[in-house]
Amino acid sequence: MLEKLESIHHRFLTLEEQMGDPEILSDMKRFMQINKEYKDLKGIDDAYHEYKAITDGIIGAKEMAKDEDPEMREMARMELSTLEKDMEELEEKIKFLLIPKDPEDVKDAIMEIRSGTGGDEASIFAGDLYRMYAKYFENQNWKTEVLYINEGTSGGYSKIVIEIFGEDVYGKLKFESGAHRVQRVPKTESQGRVHTSAATVAIMPKFEMEDIDINKADLKTDTFRASGAGGQHVNKTESGVRFTHLPTGIVAESTDGRSQIKNREIAMGRLYQKIKDSKEEEFNNKVSSTRKSLVGSGDRSDKIRTYNYPQNRVTDHRINLTLYSLDKIIEGNIEEIIESLQVYENMEKMKAGMTV
Repeated sequence: MLEKLESIHHRFLTLEEQMGDPEILSDMKRFMQINKEYKDLKGIDDAYHEYKAITDGIIGAKEMAKDEDPEMREMARMELSTLEKDMEELEEKIKFLLIPKDPEDVKDAIMEIRSGTGGDEASIFAGDLYRMYAKYFENQNWKTEVLYINEGTSGGYSKIVIEIFGEDVYGKLKFESGAHRVQRVPKTESQGRVHTSAATVAIMPKFEMEDIDINKADLKTDTFRASGAGGQHVNKTESGVRFTHLPTGIVAESTDGRSQIKNREIAMGRLYQKIKDSKEEEFNNKVSSTRKSLVGSGDRSDKIRTYNYPQNRVTDHRINLTLYSLDKIIEGNIEEIIESLQVYENMEKMKAGMTV
């Protein structure tokens, strides 16, 4: 472990030196890349210094334990016991810090919320989810842009698409993909009976064109006039974009944006995600122990979470987490759920000895 930490420490020092290089300072894109890596390694470098300090302390305590004075030996024994416990805790922390991060976690994201089963109540619930996430985005100091809205007939949304910009957006939101279920008495229910409705959430990392390694010769591109909610312009311009990946036959399109440029970005991101998911599924089908992580699978058919209003309860079914604080969670306080999912994912990575 020390050898790994020392290697990272030397890389950290190199990055620190590069950040003061005038040539790099004049290249904003390169500086941003170096600064990001520097910040990513900061926590590990801090742990390295702590590791060294505890190691030196253990060596010193062992030397003191050889002293002829019984009191000195007892002090050394107590010091050694404390330091060894600190080292054990630090090593566990370092194991988590050394888990390779998913490079997509730092990306901005596109969120799509759709009403599911439950009629008008499902649309109202989709609106509640949107407001919950909007408050969470505000707490995170993230910026948003609504790309598409189709309102429900009795409130809420049949569909809403939002672009979110900020730090580690996809890494925090990727666990939200799936079916969200609500159990409550709808406003339209005269008998006071509890109904179950659902809405689906899909999270997609936002890719820049240079991030996506797809051969342009393998793509067929079509543009078309969009239709539906979103404004009169949709029927006047060919803003819709459809990509077909010829080697696989995978198709992705977008009419959510208000311009062809925006729709090209969204459609390309969706295409990349579909191709990636297809490759992962193909790989999983080939290995004997098909292991599909329950966290972040992105499958809309997964019933990932239940919001039970009569019991003020939220249950995340993937990690068996139940919180009796729905009133606070629906107001955007979802940090505890997201952090629990992140911890679970890291534990799964450690068990499997795998990277994302």
